[in-house]
Amino acid sequence: MATVSEWIEGARPRTLPAAGAPVLAGSATAAWADSLNLGMALLAFVVALALQVGVNYANDYSDGIRGTDDDRVGPMRLVGSGAARPAQVKAAAFVSFGVGALAGLGLVVWSQHWWLLVVGVCCILAAWFYTGGEHPYGYAGLGEVFVFIFFGLVATCGTHYVMTDGVDLAVLLAAVSMGSLACAILVANNLRDIDGDRLVGKRTLATRLGHAGTRRFYVLLCAVAVACVVGLAALTTWSALLGLACLVFVVPCVRAILGGADGRGLIPVLRDTGFAELTVALGLLVGCLLG
Repeated sequence: MATVSEWIEGARPRTLPAAGAPVLAGSATAAWADSLNLGMALLAFVVALALQVGVNYANDYSDGIRGTDDDRVGPMRLVGSGAARPAQVKAAAFVSFGVGALAGLGLVVWSQHWWLLVVGVCCILAAWFYTGGEHPYGYAGLGEVFVFIFFGLVATCGTHYVMTDGVDLAVLLAAVSMGSLACAILVANNLRDIDGDRLVGKRTLATRLGHAGTRRFYVLLCAVAVACVVGLAALTTWSALLGLACLVFVVPCVRAILGGADGRGLIPVLRDTGFAELTVALGLLVGCLLG
């Protein structure tokens, strides 16, 4: 049986610092449109956090039963380390998805946008089949696509949409910034695990791009995120440039990536890229409120 500390470790996604960042970013653009609703924002945050925790448990379970966590560089996994039984971790994943589904249902009822139920189902299915099922798309180099769409575009634009009943260019730029940094977290993670993934046949995008290509891709994602902050500020208020405070985290991460950091040396990059995403979102929210 897993201890309390081990369950907390299993529940803590690599991106936990940024789990609510897309909600903050979507709330920022909603605030600029004078439509910020704190109640809806809170429900959207519960959805985002529950899905993030759920996908972390689902990955732990699926990777663990496949044996791809047997030689792991990063933080401990529950199934791979034997700290918890697979059935326990699988149940935790579905409980998390259930919490997210209930919060999402509340948000749909409140906003009366019933078609968002379909989006919610797609989110849960995408979270499970990332590493679950017979043909997980995360093992086919498509993980970044999932992260960009669901933890970038859907989470950010969805938050904005339920409050404003529409989507505009400003929120799209915010969503691309969020999605790019969320992808950067995954890219750094897969760069750390690239050699082990190759050994077990896990064909992530990093194994396809190689070390050098993956490092360049990480830098490109960070550059896109920063450029989107500038673009959003030009469309809304220059106060939104507060989002560029993320450079405090981004610059050291880029230096580490380009400097050849690997293995455990990439763990701080994972953490600080998450903080960079959160800093962008907070900066945009404060900037739009001030503006």
